[in-house]
Amino acid sequence: MPDRTNAHEDKRRLLLDAAVRVFARKGYHAARVGDIAEEAGVAYGLLYHYFSSKEEVLRNVFRETWRALIATINSVAEGDDTPREQLRKVAEILLRSWRRDPDLVRVLVLEVTRSQLLAGEMDEITASFEAIKEIVERGQADGSIRGDLDPLLASYVFYGAIDELLTGWVLGRLPDSDDDVARAERTVVEIVAGGLASEPASTPA
Repeated sequence: MPDRTNAHEDKRRLLLDAAVRVFARKGYHAARVGDIAEEAGVAYGLLYHYFSSKEEVLRNVFRETWRALIATINSVAEGDDTPREQLRKVAEILLRSWRRDPDLVRVLVLEVTRSQLLAGEMDEITASFEAIKEIVERGQADGSIRGDLDPLLASYVFYGAIDELLTGWVLGRLPDSDDDVARAERTVVEIVAGGLASEPASTPA
């Protein structure tokens, strides 16, 4: 039974990975189920054994990617680093995803978060904001992050800055070498996380 379960998951993963490549190359609307099957090297009808439609394929790509992201953010948040360092690590993970898997980032930016394909299916994105918000709240509690800011709004601003950088790379509007990505990471942390930082108490003259 375990072998059969693993084989089922392996085939399902094969189809999802193939779909990401096809959606990135052709766009979701232009892609056909047959294109995904061909990319995966399987018979056309096999895809329907795992997914009911092309939209369900996209939905699964989105959900699984975001659930993995939430788990990663939570893992960072559970560490011993300061809240500012945790925000830096989250920024690093998100921005460097462009270098690790540009096809996946392209699909998420162009076909999911900026479209109405999965309207009403954004619980995972909301949960990722909540995870960032909790880091901000811990920083407010220990005094390292300004207490006068709304932590939820701060999480949206933080993620929004990262999303715009990813979009800039996807659309070819920003340079995206390894050095450029590292520079973008530092910029986000200095502007956003730096803006969140509590000002040190002034010393008497």
